Amino acid sequence: MARGSAKHDPELEAGIQTALELFARMGHLSARKMFGGAGIYLDGLMFVLIADGDIYLKADAINLGRFIQASCPPYVYHGKDGKVMEMSYRRMPDDALDDMSDWFGDG
Repeated sequence: MARGSAKHDPELEAGIQTALELFARMGHLSARKMFGGAGIYLDGLMFVLIADGDIYLKADAINLGRFIQASCPPYVYHGKDGKVMEMSYRRMPDDALDDMSDWFGDG
């Protein structure tokens, strides 16, 4: 598909807007569409993935246990060879929408 010819996806646009609003207090955010989804960046570093109607957050050695404890599945996709590939992003917990400070602090 040629650049700039991507079909308008209202669900993706809503997900981008929701993520930008949720994390606005963190600093300068930007959104970039890619591969049918989008990434949300803080100061140039991607920390949110929006895909398949869900918001996924970057997981690392510090917070992975908490995501697992909250039963937040990883983002997975099928590679060209059909192999399931797991990325280091976990679906945002439902309770984080209600109380962001519990997951991300007051800052």
